[in-house]
Amino acid sequence: MSIRSMLVAAVFALASLEAAHADGLRPIAAKSIDLGEVSGVAYYTVERDGFHVVTTLAQGMAGTPIRVVSVLAPGQSVAFSTPHQAGALEISRNGDSVLFRKAKSVLN
Repeated sequence: MSIRSMLVAAVFALASLEAAHADGLRPIAAKSIDLGEVSGVAYYTVERDGFHVVTTLAQGMAGTPIRVVSVLAPGQSVAFSTPHQAGALEISRNGDSVLFRKAKSVLN
């Protein structure tokens, strides 16, 4: 099995663990991301220096996946967007919660 096939399988396995509520996320539970042509999955772990949010995104099945790790302190956020009409996604930390919010654009 190729590395790409294993990565795709891991992404789909994590996506099946998606949290029960739409906007929030529990530690280690995965959340699917859809930004039009770009999609992926995100999860977080609680570490001493903050919440480590791990996001893996790829364009279609043939696109090279990228992994972004963001360390969020309370009140911080990270945003992902594409230049297309799919909009943007903001992942934020509010106290002990990690929230997902669709946004119109990253640029204000």
